[in-house]
Order: sequence, then C-alpha cells, then structure tokens
Amino acid sequence: MSRTRLVHPAWIVAVVAFVALVGAAGFRATPAVLLHPLHAEFRWPLATISAAVSINLLLYGLTAPFAAALMDRFGIRRVVSYALLMVAAGSGLTVFMTASWQLVLCWGVLVGLGTGSMALAFVATVTGRWFVKRRGLVTGVLTAGGAAGQLVFLPVLANVVQAYGWRVAALIVAGAALAVVPVVVWLLRDHPADLGLPPYGGTEVVPPPAPTGGAAARAVGALAAAARTRAFWLLAAGFAICGATTNGLVGTHFIPAAHDHGMPQTTAAGLLALVGLFDIAGSIASGWLTDRVDPRVLLAVYYGLRGLSLLVLPSLFAASVGPNMLVFVVFYGLDWVATVPPTVALCREYFGDAGAVVFGWVFASHQLGAGFAATAAGLVRDQLGTYVLAWYVAGGLSIGAAVLSMMLRRRRSDGGGRPEVAVLPKSDALT
Repeated sequence: MSRTRLVHPAWIVAVVAFVALVGAAGFRATPAVLLHPLHAEFRWPLATISAAVSINLLLYGLTAPFAAALMDRFGIRRVVSYALLMVAAGSGLTVFMTASWQLVLCWGVLVGLGTGSMALAFVATVTGRWFVKRRGLVTGVLTAGGAAGQLVFLPVLANVVQAYGWRVAALIVAGAALAVVPVVVWLLRDHPADLGLPPYGGTEVVPPPAPTGGAAARAVGALAAAARTRAFWLLAAGFAICGATTNGLVGTHFIPAAHDHGMPQTTAAGLLALVGLFDIAGSIASGWLTDRVDPRVLLAVYYGLRGLSLLVLPSLFAASVGPNMLVFVVFYGLDWVATVPPTVALCREYFGDAGAVVFGWVFASHQLGAGFAATAAGLVRDQLGTYVLAWYVAGGLSIGAAVLSMMLRRRRSDGGGRPEVAVLPKSDALT
C-alpha cells in the first residue's frame, strides 16, 4: 500500500507541525504590544514587565531540551497537545491578574513552559525523524512557523488592544492555541516506523530506539556529553547572542523604542509584523542554502550583517516610516531566524542522533541571551531614557558571533551523514 501513496506522510507531519508552531507563536508575539497598555493600567515599571518577558524567554529555552527528550519517550503528539493547552491556560488566565507576580506566573511560567515545548528543538525532532532529503529546507519552513505566527497575530493584536483592550487580545490568543489542539491529535504522528515507512528520502524502515531512562536523565546526559566539546560552546555562545539581538531586544523593545520617537504603536507593530513576513522568506531560503553551503560560512555572514544593521538602527527611528527604516525591516526580517537551519545542521553533524536534544540546549542558550537582553534593555530605557546604548551593544555582540562561527571546525563524515564519533568527537573535545 505504501507504494500507492501520492504524498509521503512526512509532508503531512510537517504541515501539522507548522500549524502548531504558528499557534504557539501567537502569544509570544504579544509582549511588544502589551508593554505600554500594562504599564498604563497597572503603573508597573517597564523593567518589571520586561522581567516577566525574560522569564517567559528563559523557560521557552530551558524547556526545549527536556521537551525533546519527552518527545523521544512519550511521542511528539502527546507533548505538543499538552503544550498548546498550557499556552491557552496561561494566556486566558492573564485577564484576571491584578498583581505583577500573576503576570510572571501566567505570562512568564505557564506560557514559557508551553511554548518552550514547541520550540526549535521540536523542529529538529520532526526533521530528524521524518526527513533524510530536504531536511534543511523543511527546517527552514518550520522555523518560519514562528514568523508566520508573528505575522498573523501582531497587527491583529495591536488593533484589538487599541480598540477593545489587552484582555480581549489575550483571550484571542488562548482561543487560537486551543483551536490547534484537535488538528495535532488528529494528524500528527510520532515516527515513520509507526506507519511502516522509511523517512522521506530514506530507503529503510528504522524502528524508533527504545526509551532508556527518564527524559530528564537523557536531556542532562546529552548536555554533559556535549559540554565536553569545543563545538557546543561556540554554537551556544553564538546562539545566545542571536537570542539577545532578536527575541530579547528587537522582538520585545522595537515597538516601545519606535513609540519613544512618536511613531504610533499600531504602525510599529505593523513594521514588526513585516519583519515576520520577510522572516518566512529568509528562513526558507536559509534552509535551502544549508543543504548546499557550509553552515559555518552562513552563520558568519548572517551574524556579521545583523551586527552592522543594528549599529545603524538608532538613526532610523522617527515619527513616520522612512525608506531607510523599510530597508532595515526587510533586511532584518530576512536575517531574523536564518541562523536556525545551519545551527540545526551543525548540531546533527557534531552530535549525530543526539543532535535534536543537544540543539535544545543550544536553543536554551538562545533564550538565556534573549531573557537577559529583554531585562537589560528595559533597565537601559528606565535609567537613560533611550534605547540607543542597547542597540549599539547588540550590534557589537553580533559581529562577535560571526567570529565565533568561523572558529567552528569542519568534521569529516563517514559518507552516511553521521559523525565519525557519536556525541563526543575527540577532535573537538575540551581538554
């Protein structure tokens, strides 16, 4: 029967994963449009609200490696379903909050854990299990799911907040996350072997490995092994800077920074949504390039160009949108998550079958950087009255990440796409 299939089930799984990622991205797109409404209603300092965003970003990253291990043990479908329910609960309960600690609990903890379970380690798990051919391209497309969520939700939420208040916007996000759950339960499958099929582009049906130990032990064990390699620390450091300069700084503070210069919040939200539109194109193109170009070179180019653009950004803010700002938005959108496909590819190159879990830890560093930058930029704004210093520091760090990427050593393969030595290549070990 498998020979009569017109569409390999891997593509159906990829589509469902994309939809789930879009749903999860909805609430994560809201911090930028809620900062000023929450500040105006509750009189909480921007640094306090930014701290809740930081906890969200930190948990979003730290949950990822454990979620990848849980998917190995309990299946992708079950983990993603519960994660979407957690996102919906966190978003819905936000409307009842009256104190800042409740913001931290709902917005920070619940939504951070839920979205973290569908972070980029989820992408690495899906592509690692279901694809041999087109793995880089599919990684880019799934990575674009987060950008698509931002594109869909940001303008809508900004207008809803302006017309009806932030509580209605939070309920819309909760409803969107709930709506994705039935699709996941119906169509998402855990492993091609469950259907008696090889992965797309593969020739053999490979049974899933039997779970060994608990998910937490597997996640921590993968970290302990990877942490003994030079490659892991270079990838983690670069990705921490990536998180600081995207989700942490631009994703959280671009709208307030533009508003400081007289730009309406809805206009700034539209620009950030435009970043999301070009993010889709950039991540897909990056996935295509990752199948063809040395990912180390790609990372160096992406980080270097990002750094230069951030150094220019402070001079582009104005009350209205000028041509130079539009150029920045297009360029930054193309570069936003273009770093993900080459980073996923390098994790698989260095760490083999453990690559998805190790990437979860690399992604955790991304969110550590994002969480630090979200709080730090809020403090800079509170103390100096401007974000200028934050933009300049971020630009310099991005250029540093380009240098780190070029320090990664190329590995020889055995011809089958697997590393010569699993997880702990001696040539990269820290001694």
